[in-house]
Amino acid sequence: MLLRAFLPGFRLRPGAGALLLAGGLAACSAPPPMPTAPAQSLRPMPPVPRAPAPATARSLALAARYADLQADLLTRGLLRRDGGGPDTPYGPDDLVRIFGLLAFRSEYVAGTAAPVLHRWQVPVRLELHFGAAVPEARRRDDRARVAALAARLGRVTGHDIRLVTSHGNFAVLVASEDDRPAVIDALLAADPALPASAGARLRYLPASVHCLELGFGQNGGSGYDRAIALIRGEHPPRLREACFEEEIAQGLGLPGDSPAARPSVFNDDDEFATLTSLDLRLLRMLYDPRLAPGMTQAQAAPVLAAVARDSAG
Repeated sequence: MLLRAFLPGFRLRPGAGALLLAGGLAACSAPPPMPTAPAQSLRPMPPVPRAPAPATARSLALAARYADLQADLLTRGLLRRDGGGPDTPYGPDDLVRIFGLLAFRSEYVAGTAAPVLHRWQVPVRLELHFGAAVPEARRRDDRARVAALAARLGRVTGHDIRLVTSHGNFAVLVASEDDRPAVIDALLAADPALPASAGARLRYLPASVHCLELGFGQNGGSGYDRAIALIRGEHPPRLREACFEEEIAQGLGLPGDSPAARPSVFNDDDEFATLTSLDLRLLRMLYDPRLAPGMTQAQAAPVLAAVARDSAG
């Protein structure tokens, strides 16, 4: 469901189905240059203005658009939450193949070096930042959802992943079309080391793009130490859930996207809204100690079959 770039890079979640704008991303102007990795972690963000103004016509139109899209997808049996079932079988060989497509591929790759494995080397600290237009009840729901997701991802990967209220290194911004500029400005103020191009990436959000995630590596290397995700405030519940699930999981180090990934959220078909059994096994594989950041696919190949078999545990 995403267009993605690797470190230093960005990932975009486009919509699916017939309700997309004609031409999609191709109809938009060229995006800003790729950001480079920042040198320091996020400091506490200054307060975002909390007095929401009435929603603009643009924001209201987007909310209607995404409500229609969600209804269309649900009518067609998409945005599933069942994790896959008898209709989506897979085995260890499929896990190895799909892992290669997701862990060593990207929609866009910076530079000419062979793709390598990326994952977090430091604890992941998710921190939510809301725009003024996000109601308090929705904020409570989002906090609960992200806390539960963080706990689940921590159990699956064995990595230290938690939701925090300050000093996070994985900032999750939830903002509408109207309040996104203020949230981005607060983020940039919290971390002057972020390049201007990072802010430009966050602001460059055509209607066909549902979510965006920026990932950064330690000194530009293969170990993540920073990430930023942006979730649209206009999304109805299931699309909102899908964005949280995919972007946060994506930010752990599986940057690829493939129609061959099934059952998976890492697929353009919007079949699944929540992480599937296959996705969870792929994440467990990613953080297996037999693999290491910086490995090429060829270097990882000798152990991947064993890692895939063991990922069922």
